[in-house]
Amino acid sequence: MGVRCGPCCKFFVGSASCCILVALVLYICLGGSTVQGDYVEVIELNNNWSIANQNGTLKESGVSLPSGIYSVFGNDILESYNDINLRWLSYDNFTYTKSFPFDVQHYKDAHINLTFHGIDTIAEIRLNHRLLGRTDNMFVRYTYDVTSILEEENELEVEITSPVIAALAKANALNAAGRSVPPDCPNPKYNGECHMNMLRKMQASFSWDWGLAAPSMGIWKNVEMEIYDVALIRDVDVDIARNDQDGVWNMHVTCYLNVLGRKNFHARLVFYAVELLDKPMVIDNYTVDPISYLSPSIEFDVAVPIEKVVTWWPNGYGEQKLYPLHLTLTTWLKDGPNLRSKAKSQKTLRVGFRTLELVEDPTPDGTGNTFFFRVNGIDMFMKGTNYIPSHILPENQTNDEISYLLHSAKEAHMNMLRVWGGGVYESDYFYDLADSLGLLIWQDMMFACAMYPVENDFLASVREEVRQNAKRIAHHPSVAIFVTNNENEAALVQDWYDTFYDLDRFKEEYRKLYVANVIHELKQVSHKSRPEPLVSSPSNGKKSAEDNYISPFPQNNYYGDVHFYDTAQDAWNPAIYPRSRFVSEYGFQSLPSQYSWDRSKKDDEDLLTLINHREHHIEGILPILTVVEKHLPLPLPEDDNYVEALIYFSQISQAMSTKVETELYRSLRDTNHNTMGALYWQLNDIWVAPSWSGIDSYGNWKLLHYWAREFLAPISIVALYENTTNSLNISLICDELEVDTNNLTVVAHIHKWTQLLPRHSTDWNVTLRPNGVQYDKVLPLADWLQGEFTKQNSFFEFQLRRNEEVLSRTYFFPAHLGTAVGLTDPDLEFEIGSRSCITTGNVIRNSISLTIQVKRPAAFVYIELLKPYRYRLSENGYMQTTPIHSIYVLFDSSTCYRLLRKSDFRVLTVNQFMP
Repeated sequence: MGVRCGPCCKFFVGSASCCILVALVLYICLGGSTVQGDYVEVIELNNNWSIANQNGTLKESGVSLPSGIYSVFGNDILESYNDINLRWLSYDNFTYTKSFPFDVQHYKDAHINLTFHGIDTIAEIRLNHRLLGRTDNMFVRYTYDVTSILEEENELEVEITSPVIAALAKANALNAAGRSVPPDCPNPKYNGECHMNMLRKMQASFSWDWGLAAPSMGIWKNVEMEIYDVALIRDVDVDIARNDQDGVWNMHVTCYLNVLGRKNFHARLVFYAVELLDKPMVIDNYTVDPISYLSPSIEFDVAVPIEKVVTWWPNGYGEQKLYPLHLTLTTWLKDGPNLRSKAKSQKTLRVGFRTLELVEDPTPDGTGNTFFFRVNGIDMFMKGTNYIPSHILPENQTNDEISYLLHSAKEAHMNMLRVWGGGVYESDYFYDLADSLGLLIWQDMMFACAMYPVENDFLASVREEVRQNAKRIAHHPSVAIFVTNNENEAALVQDWYDTFYDLDRFKEEYRKLYVANVIHELKQVSHKSRPEPLVSSPSNGKKSAEDNYISPFPQNNYYGDVHFYDTAQDAWNPAIYPRSRFVSEYGFQSLPSQYSWDRSKKDDEDLLTLINHREHHIEGILPILTVVEKHLPLPLPEDDNYVEALIYFSQISQAMSTKVETELYRSLRDTNHNTMGALYWQLNDIWVAPSWSGIDSYGNWKLLHYWAREFLAPISIVALYENTTNSLNISLICDELEVDTNNLTVVAHIHKWTQLLPRHSTDWNVTLRPNGVQYDKVLPLADWLQGEFTKQNSFFEFQLRRNEEVLSRTYFFPAHLGTAVGLTDPDLEFEIGSRSCITTGNVIRNSISLTIQVKRPAAFVYIELLKPYRYRLSENGYMQTTPIHSIYVLFDSSTCYRLLRKSDFRVLTVNQFMP
C-alpha cells in the first residue's frame, strides 16, 4: 500500500518550461505556502492481493495489480497450443481478496472513495462483507463512497464471473425474449468463444482472425482510495481554436469534477500555463455562486496571442510542440476550507495548438465528395496503419511495448494510427506519446464486427463508457477523429451475420446505439478543431446522414472511407485495387520468422501443424499461397525446405503487395480519384501466428515494416505497372511542404540476373511538386525489353537522385521470379564486422555490422538474428546488385555480445530456392 500526493506532474521532462512546471508542482506538493495535509490524498491498493478460483483448487498470494487470471495461472498462454489447453481457466469464477489496515481515527473527518480504474469485467465488489456494487464494463471507472464502511482492519473482495458463462447467459436471455443479437459464435477456424458482443469488454479477447481466444478476467488497472472533502479534478478537456481575426488562439477549458455527497459547493481554481501566460489565472466565479453537484464542472476561456505559440504538427511536417498546463482546485461547502481539510486537487496535462478539419466537399467533376484531413491549413495525405492492443491480456500491456510500437510507426514515416474498435481505449501514456511523436489518432469506440444489445442497462453502461473515455483523451492534439464502430454498418447492410430476417429491427437498434447514444455522448467533447464523429468505418462520411446513417452501399469509392481485401486476385497488380477517397483498412497476411515460431512451440511439435492451427483466416493459408505461387519459387510441401521458404516468401509477398497498394493510393492524390489516406492492416501482433501485422509479437519487424520505412518515405519514386498498355507509370511523390527541386534526376537501370551492376542505364531530369505528386513518365516495356533483355532475364531499378545522392529507389520485376533466367546461387558470404556496446539505463545496446558479399544479384536478401532479443536491421529484404553491402544490427540485451557467431544469423535469398 502506497501513499502519494495527488496527481502531480507526470509528464516528460526535457524542455525548460516543463522543468519550471515540475519545480512549481513540487513546491505545491511539498508545502510551499500551504501544507501537504490540505491536498487530496491517494492511497494505492495495488499490492499483496490473493486470488482463488471458486472451489479453492487454485490459489495465489502476493499478487500485484494490474492482474488477470491468465497472467497469474496461465502466463504461458501464448506458447504451444495453450490457447486451447488453458481455455478452462476462462470457464471458472475467481475472487481477488486484499486485507489492509486503515487509520480510521486519523481520517475521521475525511471522505473516502474507493476507485477501481478497470475491472475485467463482470464482478461483485464487497468491503468488509458489505456489497459496494457490481461491474459490467471493463472500460469504465467505478467509484464507491466507503467512508462509513472502513475499519481498522479491512477485507476487500472482488468476485469475478466467467466472461464466457456471463455472455452465454445474456445471449440466452435475449434469445428467450425473441431479440437475438448476432453473431452468436465466431467461425470455427478461430477456435474462439461465443457471444463476445454481450459484454462490454475487449472484443478480441474471445478470438479474432488474427488472434487467439483468451477470455480475460481480472483487475486490469489500479485500485485506489481517494481521500478528499468535497470534490477533485478527474479530467480536463481543452478545446483549442485559432481566431485569426483577433490574432489569438482560444482555449476553452473544461474541468470535470468528481463529487462526494449531494450538496452544492464552492470552488476556486488556479490555472498555470508557464509558457503562455505571464501569471497564473484565477477562476473565482464559484467562491460566491456554488457549483451544482448534479453537473460538477468548471469552464473558462483563455486567449493566447498567436505569436506566442509554436504550432503542433503531425510527424513529418514540423515540430510537435506541447505546452504544459497545471490546474489547482480548492473546494468547500460553506465557510471555506480549514487548514487540514482535503480541499485541494491538481491536474497536469500537455496540449498542442493545431487546427484540424475533415474536408468533405463536392469534387469538381461532380462524382462525389472529397474525404481528407486538413491540418494547420495544409491538405495532408494520411499514411499509417491500424493498431491493435499490444497484448491479448489487457493487464500485460506495458509502456515499454507501447513506446516501441509507436516509435516504430514514427520511424516508418507514419502520421496516423487507427486505434481499432475491437480492442481497448488506450492508456494515457499511449496518447501522451502519440502527442510527442506527431502520430494522429483515428479513434474507434470499442464496437466491432457485430450487432449489439440495446437494453436499458446495456445502453446506460455504454453511455458511461463513452463519457469517461472521451473526456479522458479529448484534449490530446493527436486525437484527430472519433468513430463509433468498426464495420458494423457494412455488416448490417451486407448481411454478414444473417440480419436480413429482421432488418428493420436491427436498423432501429443500430441507430439507437450509435446515433442516439454514442454520438450523443461524444458531442459533450466536440471541439472546434476536431471533425464531428463518424458513425462507422467504413462509411460514406457525411453523406451517410442522407441515408439516416445506414447507407445501401457504405463502401462507395466516391465518399468517405473504405476497407478493401481481395484474396483471389494477384496482389502485386495495382489494377485490382479500388480508386477510393480514403482507405482505412487493407492488407495481406504473412508468417512471423522461423525463430519466432521456434520460441513459441515445443521442440517435438510439428511447425506446419502449429501454423495451420493458428491460421484463423476462414480460407486457411490459401490466400498466402495464392500470391506466393504467382511470383516466387515455392518448393513442394514434401520438400525439406518448404516451411522455411513459405515463411520467407510470405513476408516478401506481404511486403510487396502492401507496397504496391500503398504506392497506388499515394500516387492517386492529385488525380480525379482524390485518394488522401492509406492505413494498412495492421501494425502489431499479439502472438506468433499468420496475420496481417508488420511487427511480430516479439517486437521484431517483418519485411513489411522495413519496406514501409521506404514506401512511406516523404520523398518516393513509384513505378506501377499498367497492364492495359504494358507500361510503367513513373510518379514522384513529395510530402514535404518545401523542397529543393534543383539537380534532380531519375536514373533507370536494367539489370540482368546473371551479373552484378546494371547492364544498361539512362537518366532524365525531373522535378518534385511540394505536398503533391509529379506524374513523370509512362515507359512502354516493349521499348525497354528488346535485344538482349527479356522479361525472364531482366529486372528494373529506378532511382530518384539529387546529384549523386539517392533519395529513393524502387524495383520492377516483369516476370515470375520462379521463371527468371540466370537467377542462380549468388555465392553469398557474410562476415561479422565491428561490434560495440553502449549501456543505456538498465540495458546494453549492442551494435554489430555485417558485410554481405555476392558474385551475382541476390534477390530479397533476408537476415534474421537467432537470439531471443528484439532487434533492428538497417534494412532487410533488399536487392543486392553490388559485390559488397553492409548491414547494421541493433539489439538490447543484459550483456555485451562480443562473441556473436555467424551461426547466430540466418541469411536467405530467393536464389537458393530456384528449381
